[in-house]
Amino acid sequence: MASKAILPLLAILFFMGCSSDNGTGIPNNDQNGGNGGDGPNVGTGVVTRGFSACEGGMADVYPCQGYDLLFQMDLDAFAAAKGNDIWGWTDTTTGNEYALVGLDNGTAFVDITDSENPMYLGKLLTATVASSWRDLKVYGDFVFTVSEASNHGMQVFDLKRLRDVTEPPVEFTADARYTGIGNAHNVVINETMGFAYPVGTARNDAFNGGVHFIDIQNPLNPNGVGGYGANGYTHDAQVVTYNGPDMDYAGREIFIGANESQIALVDITDKSNPVEIGTLTYPNIGYTHQGWFTEDQRYFILGDELDEVDFGFDSRTLVFDFSDLDNPVLHTTYLGPTGAIDHNGYVLGDEFFLANYTAGMRVLDITSIASGTITEKAFFDTYPSNNTAGFNGVWSVYPFFESGKILINDINSGLFVVQKSN
Repeated sequence: MASKAILPLLAILFFMGCSSDNGTGIPNNDQNGGNGGDGPNVGTGVVTRGFSACEGGMADVYPCQGYDLLFQMDLDAFAAAKGNDIWGWTDTTTGNEYALVGLDNGTAFVDITDSENPMYLGKLLTATVASSWRDLKVYGDFVFTVSEASNHGMQVFDLKRLRDVTEPPVEFTADARYTGIGNAHNVVINETMGFAYPVGTARNDAFNGGVHFIDIQNPLNPNGVGGYGANGYTHDAQVVTYNGPDMDYAGREIFIGANESQIALVDITDKSNPVEIGTLTYPNIGYTHQGWFTEDQRYFILGDELDEVDFGFDSRTLVFDFSDLDNPVLHTTYLGPTGAIDHNGYVLGDEFFLANYTAGMRVLDITSIASGTITEKAFFDTYPSNNTAGFNGVWSVYPFFESGKILINDINSGLFVVQKSN
């Protein structure tokens, strides 16, 4: 248990974290102010740093192992004050790859296809006011953006418009905006089914800050069709069309929610009648934050955002065996080499890409996850000042481009694009 002497420090760290609503009564300090950078401007898109190979444990000023820096664009390049979420889009017509960069005051679009000459195309400004919390996901050729900014709703932007930019950077406007929600902490999309799932909305809304079901099969006309809130506030989630080892749920649409103090599993196939499968907890809960399935959907890899602060763990990642969705169990626990807080994490093949705040991006080898063995194989540290349990550094990563380029969004230093060293 933390001593009384350090409780004020823990409170300060807590308020600085990624969640604007980590508990009843905790205010969202960004709701009524903060214009982010230079306010309603798009910035210049100047590249801060170009290519730097990882040699001798460093790429330019950044500690590294196994990943080279392709380029960096800092926050001034986007006229922003803070970075947050990040996602990617590949134009299936042209093959071009784009970074979709979450910022306190909007979403920036960068063509990273030619990493020696990246092109900042412009920014979709926030729908209302600036906020430290913005999240975005892609369905087809559209990006859907939510924010903790008051009355923000969900912006819809047609990414095909990026093909036609001739004089960048451009100040974009949304193609549509869904206002059936106000603020939301996150949005999840199941591309197979064509539904968006905003989570972390107002705790006093119809679904208790849980999940809203929005049909986006017609992306420019999102249609709310229900939701689920029996397990309370959902901070983040993954929704899959289930193809894992539990044949009882084959082909069902399964929601796995990180619900602050527990994981919630819900069958949401029938949007008018979602059915709870169950909930589970684990030892030393700080704040159940975010998780992702392995590709075989047998294991669920979870991050707890406050256990490093509350209990003094080194970066702790929990792995659950979900082979029986009705009876999931804790399978193993991985502790990283530093005390940095773990944030968002995503699986690609036999690797887990972890946004580890002050410790940067860490790449974990999960080849032997069945035997409980996880090892760190690479990293790129965008916050070289320290690796302490604070809320600076990497917010999120995107590892899904076919080119192998990895997107990193750093709260303090903006966009990094890295790639595995030769």
